[in-house]
Amino acid sequence: MSGQSTTRTVPGTRRPGSGTGQRLSGLAVALGLVMFLGGFVWGAVLYRPYTVPTPSMEPTIGAGDRVLAERIDGADVRRGDVVVFTDTTWSDLPLVKRVVAVGGDTVSCCRDGKLEVNGEEIDEPYLSEGTAAESGAIPEVTVPKGRLFLLGDERSGSLDSTAHLTDAADGTVSRDAVQARVDAVVWPVNGMLEAPTGFERLGALSSPGPLRTVVALVIAGAVLILGGAAYGPFAKRADASRTRAEAGTAGAR
Repeated sequence: MSGQSTTRTVPGTRRPGSGTGQRLSGLAVALGLVMFLGGFVWGAVLYRPYTVPTPSMEPTIGAGDRVLAERIDGADVRRGDVVVFTDTTWSDLPLVKRVVAVGGDTVSCCRDGKLEVNGEEIDEPYLSEGTAAESGAIPEVTVPKGRLFLLGDERSGSLDSTAHLTDAADGTVSRDAVQARVDAVVWPVNGMLEAPTGFERLGALSSPGPLRTVVALVIAGAVLILGGAAYGPFAKRADASRTRAEAGTAGAR
């Protein structure tokens, strides 16, 4: 005897750890399902889809665009927000407009072609280039407490607060009328709305909702599901090939 020992693998037996790949595959699919479905449920709870039927918010939102709006309380609305609201004195349907002034603010237009809020000229980069902030004059309006002054981004044709200046509330809308705040245009895929930085001097802006996180969860979940599902058969074939190779080696000895 040479003093050397030879260890052989019996054909048909599973090598220790040979099922690890399949177990990892199953774990990836399970985790992916949790992330994918969790992202969808989270998004469904926080967001509502709307179709904007008119061009009153162009160029920010075009006629027929689909948007996602985060469900919020009216008390959370801040200047510059694009909101979905319903006011029966305006329309029986939900409307989408931009909040330019809140309770206690004074708003007027236009000197030098710019909107003025609390005496400050507001830069509005979301308007079409070269467009004045308002096609006509807006007399100075003091927004009552608990109410909002709203304008469309397409100022020449939007039926907004300027069309209701003779109403009892000077064209303003109650905060309680707000149902949601628009975060993004999803069809066409224009992405998140830009921050209305022109209002920063008057106070803090609203923070974007968690839409990016929701989308990231859904995408990551889908990747794990597809990757895990693809790796399972691959790992199984690799184990089978390894077993055959070992069986052949053992038979040749």
